[in-house]
Amino acid sequence: MEKLKPKLFSVMKTYTKEQFVKDIIAGIIVAIIALPLSIALALASGVGPEQGIYTAIIAGFLISFFGGSRVQIAGPTAAFATIVAGIVAQKGMDGLILATVLAGIILAVMGFLRLGNLIKYIPYTITTGFTAGIAVTIAIGQIKDFLGLSYPAGTVTIETMEKLEAVIRHIATINWQALAVGLVCLAILIIWPYINKTIPGSLLAVIAGILMVQLLHMKVNTIGDLYEISNKLPSLHVPAFTLKDIGDIIPDAFTIAILAAIESLLSCVVADSMINSKHRSNMELIAQGIGNIGSALFGGIPATGAIARTAANIKNGGRTPIAGIVHAITLVLILVVLMPYAALIPMPCIAAILFMVAYNMCGWRAFVNLCKSSPKSDIIVLVLTFILTVVFDLVVAIEVGILLAAILFMKRMSEVTEVEGWRYVDEEEDPDSISLRVVPEHTLVYEISGPMFFAAADKILTISVKEDTKCLILRMRSVNAIDATAMHSLEQLYEKYEKKGIKIVFSHVNGQPRKVMDKAGFTQRIGEDNFCAHIDDALERAAQLV
Repeated sequence: MEKLKPKLFSVMKTYTKEQFVKDIIAGIIVAIIALPLSIALALASGVGPEQGIYTAIIAGFLISFFGGSRVQIAGPTAAFATIVAGIVAQKGMDGLILATVLAGIILAVMGFLRLGNLIKYIPYTITTGFTAGIAVTIAIGQIKDFLGLSYPAGTVTIETMEKLEAVIRHIATINWQALAVGLVCLAILIIWPYINKTIPGSLLAVIAGILMVQLLHMKVNTIGDLYEISNKLPSLHVPAFTLKDIGDIIPDAFTIAILAAIESLLSCVVADSMINSKHRSNMELIAQGIGNIGSALFGGIPATGAIARTAANIKNGGRTPIAGIVHAITLVLILVVLMPYAALIPMPCIAAILFMVAYNMCGWRAFVNLCKSSPKSDIIVLVLTFILTVVFDLVVAIEVGILLAAILFMKRMSEVTEVEGWRYVDEEEDPDSISLRVVPEHTLVYEISGPMFFAAADKILTISVKEDTKCLILRMRSVNAIDATAMHSLEQLYEKYEKKGIKIVFSHVNGQPRKVMDKAGFTQRIGEDNFCAHIDDALERAAQLV
């Protein structure tokens, strides 16, 4: 059973001075990357800029200290922006604090109940759909500041569709100077990574935006024009509440908790593949709970694992939670010393940063690929989840998406499942028994039985090989159906072993799985010669390859 023990306590047993230096460097670099992002995401969430920094500091420190991942970096993320903005607009900051604290409690309870593995029951199509939907809502929310539009007093712009309607209605109020600043900042964000990957493009965009507005005396709104800036350290605030308040806010709390769990554990999985490690999912959920409770009580907003910042940590040498702790401490120093200068940052620059955040998180390639290659039922779930996220909200999207995925899955299973009478066969008389065959050297054979769908897709990734393995045979005579999530896992398995020079051969792939593989272009990637009708043919093919 998985340990409920923070990774920090485990890695310190073998910690070295050399790794300490690397962790400090990585932590400082990630803090510099997190600074403009935290401010931008706070503003997109309808709160003050310093509250984004508070979140990165408090939640970043607590989640690194208690977390189940070696390298996870936590803080405010784009996934929460529209949810937080809606809560703040309708129920105020005290409502957000209560919702986030309750979400933290829910996350911690999930961890203690060892529910970390239940995240696999969220289909890939749903996570792809709502992630793309959130990206679109963020982009729509930033059009106003990017174009410098002016709205009459009393204009309601809480929901995404309301924001879009207001943009269309008031497009004539465009501020061309604001647009110029936004375009320059956006160009820097797009082009700079191709020139230099060490210095964050967002930091350069902020500096360029400030210089343009101040030196050219441009009439463009800055953060200081719209918000009060504070460089005070976060302080404890516990809001007054009643049982009725808890009842009203509990749906929002569950939304925050589920989204935090999904995003943080997905980030952990990505990080594991980058450093060849294994996170502790239940401990990570407990840490996310602690981090969100701490963030809310000290003036922050909901937090979770940030995939981009985690990847930056890994690429710069961070390998232990010490890097995440250094990132939080560095942000404390930045808050005290540099926060007043944040008042000079132009709003179009913030909008440009969030446009890039939305683009990077939307996963449009995966979305388009799923639409091209998946069964119709998966496409319906994907598109409907996306539309509901944009038009309504994430709660409706996830509820309807999961319900529809379950119904369509049951329909699919009823169509492919066959009921046959039992027949007892002596193994020596079974012509298909693998024990009667000689497996070539450097070859492993795995037999997959039963339908391959989202709840079982992770089992595909547990397939392991030996150091001298050169060929892997996957026998699929008992697989009658495969969905988009399992197909995605097969593609991950192929990419993992392709890098190691290991060939994959398929034996007896049935009609529906083969149709999905053909449609996804997977058959072409593997090679038609590596699809064999019978296990004997597969073994012969393996002998040729090794």
